[in-house]
Amino acid sequence: MPQAISPNETAFLSLPQAASYLGLSPNTLYVWRHRRQGPPSFRMGRRVMYRITALDEWVRAQELCDSRSNPSLDPLHQKPQARTRRAA
Repeated sequence: MPQAISPNETAFLSLPQAASYLGLSPNTLYVWRHRRQGPPSFRMGRRVMYRITALDEWVRAQELCDSRSNPSLDPLHQKPQARTRRAA
C-alpha cells in the first residue's frame, strides 16, 4: 500500500522513489513504462517522474479492477449466463 507523504515533501517522485513508494523494483516500473503500462509518468528534463497523486489514483484503479477487491466483479456473485444453442 502506498506510504503517506507529508506536505513538506515534493509532489513528484523519480522512478526509483516511485518504485519504493509502490513497493516494486525500479526495473518493473522501467519495463511497464516502456510497454506503456503501469502508472502515468512523464519526463522532467532527462528524469522520468511520477506524480504522487497519480500513483495513488493508479493503485485505486488497480484495486477496483481486481475481483478480490471489488465484489461486483467476483464471478461467484454473478448470475449464471444462459447457454446459447448452436445452429445445426
